[in-house]
Amino acid sequence: MLKTLLSGFAGLLALSTASTTAIAAQVKNVVLVHGAFVDESSWQPVATILEKDGFHVTLVKNPLTSLDADVEATQKALDAQSGPAILVGHSWGGVVITEAGDDPKVKALVYVSAFAPEKGESVAALGNAGTKTEGIAAIRPDQKGYLSIDPAAFPKVIAADVPLKIAETLANNQLPLNHTAFEAKVTKAAWHSKPSFYVVSAKDKLLDPKDQHFFASRIKAKVTEVDGSHASLVVHAADVARVIEKAAAAQ
Repeated sequence: MLKTLLSGFAGLLALSTASTTAIAAQVKNVVLVHGAFVDESSWQPVATILEKDGFHVTLVKNPLTSLDADVEATQKALDAQSGPAILVGHSWGGVVITEAGDDPKVKALVYVSAFAPEKGESVAALGNAGTKTEGIAAIRPDQKGYLSIDPAAFPKVIAADVPLKIAETLANNQLPLNHTAFEAKVTKAAWHSKPSFYVVSAKDKLLDPKDQHFFASRIKAKVTEVDGSHASLVVHAADVARVIEKAAAAQ
């Protein structure tokens, strides 16, 4: 249900917002890593635009069982690339690309409303040190320790600019994340050695825009700001795709 619904909505958005002028790129492979609570279809609007512009796009399917498992899934995707790649992460996916991005095939990192930890940091620690947003307050564990967003709060704190019925369906069909993933410390910080780009979502109620700007500044990223929620990768797909294309062209 989640994948079918979001893919359908994403396709419509991508077709309606796609840019018509592609940026000449040196790197043609793009690997997209999704965040917690959703699956890889959250990247479909961006993927549709990139593919139309001639890029080879791979959507990583994170198990969401641990940081190691998600990094392994991303590493497999990178191994399958026939040449250099741009590695992109949304939200929790930013942690994954920070760990996996030191692969020699990765030529640049793109963070979209994403955590960008330093070596030795965890999302739990960053959350405790950062702004206590409505979205963070709405995270709930189940009896097995898997985390999700309170469905009643999800439309407001995650997808305020997504049609309400779709946001409500997404809220009720979340993919929970093992709490141990948020507690895991990254052992590498690829942004120290790779060029980085960051898309800040100005109306994000999960990861505060001020914290996003902090991450972007710390990793010395080139920053683009969009007027969107935590779901900017869907609603502002064309803007996000353009940042990825700029990252590919700059290498």
